[in-house]
Amino acid sequence: MRQVQIKSLIKSKAYELGFFYCGFSKADFLEEEAPRLESWLKKNYHGKMAYMENHFDKRLDPRLLVDDAKSVISLLLNYFPENSQSDSDAPKLSKYAYGEDYHFVIKSKLKELIQFMKDEIGEINARAFVDSAPVMDKVWAKKSGLGWVGKNTNLIHPKEGSFFFIAEIITDLKIEPDGPIKDYCGTCTRCIDACPTEAIVEPYVVDGSKCISYLTIELKDEILPSEFKGKIDNWMFGCDVCQDVCPWNRFSKATNEPRFKPAFSLLNLTKADWKNLEEDTFQKLFKNSAVKRTKFKGLKRNISFLLD
Repeated sequence: MRQVQIKSLIKSKAYELGFFYCGFSKADFLEEEAPRLESWLKKNYHGKMAYMENHFDKRLDPRLLVDDAKSVISLLLNYFPENSQSDSDAPKLSKYAYGEDYHFVIKSKLKELIQFMKDEIGEINARAFVDSAPVMDKVWAKKSGLGWVGKNTNLIHPKEGSFFFIAEIITDLKIEPDGPIKDYCGTCTRCIDACPTEAIVEPYVVDGSKCISYLTIELKDEILPSEFKGKIDNWMFGCDVCQDVCPWNRFSKATNEPRFKPAFSLLNLTKADWKNLEEDTFQKLFKNSAVKRTKFKGLKRNISFLLD
């Protein structure tokens, strides 16, 4: 089967599974990223995310993750919600966490796509990745022509904005790569100006240790650092500020993925409901949610930091 046919088959199946973009790049060493990643780590911009220091070589070379890897298939899945939280004074959840945990949703789709590839093409080696292994997903998506990495370090698509998940399949299939597109951020600095904790220290560089998403999800300390008191803009899990202000997100459209649809009970919770949140309610609300990463104790820590 010719590469053009393979590409077309994979793309059409990806769209059928709900991904709205699919691109291809050559599985090779990320030469440009190596010094950037090294510099970022040396400046401790990863905070207490010690795992970021691990598997440095694997982050930069997909051939160390999949034997004889030749191609990286990048896929985008929209999560932009139709509705948002009704109480404007309530502690805020990042939009990506409204519905079911994306790891489960995307992994099942990727498994189906890989099985389809094997059925149609023959015996291949392929592995799926969803934000859970040392893969630089934004870099691969950029190389695949699915957008550019903006000044807030999010991937931005010129027709869809940035409210989407990125996933990869690394495979030993040789597929004609797509080229990158240009950066359309221009002179805009809205994301930098709007960041409540000044985490975007310069265009295209984020100090992760100051990012509200890091503070409310990744940081496991008993108490959040006092210097951020009054600065985290009422976010209790994640943060959407740099995306909400991005002009490209005027193109965002509501997702069609039913598993990302929030329970209306979640969006209708008031400030008082969150303040008085009990563990059994937490377990019911977030049974299959990414919010479980913080555990009940972590979410209560964040809510207390905001409201006490």
